[in-house]
Amino acid sequence: MAADRVPELTSKALALLKADADKIYKLIDVQMENLTMPSCPLYEEVLDTQMFGLSRAIEFAVRLGVVEEATGREILDHLERKLATLHEMFDQDQKS
Repeated sequence: MAADRVPELTSKALALLKADADKIYKLIDVQMENLTMPSCPLYEEVLDTQMFGLSRAIEFAVRLGVVEEATGREILDHLERKLATLHEMFDQDQKS
């Protein structure tokens, strides 16, 4: 890979990973808006599959050297915090 293409590939890889993360983020937002039970098996399966796929894509980009490991971790951490917020909201709603 030519050194002059690395910044271009890094930019494209980050854009694609962030777009995938945004799709998952929106899925979580829909659940939060509707306070749909996050333990629904279908919801959990879709979310788990999406998160797993994103984590594998990030791992690949890191191994390829086009994304820093810290950047990939930041993307996943952001989604995990959003998911934790959803679970907290659902738990509070159930206690009300």
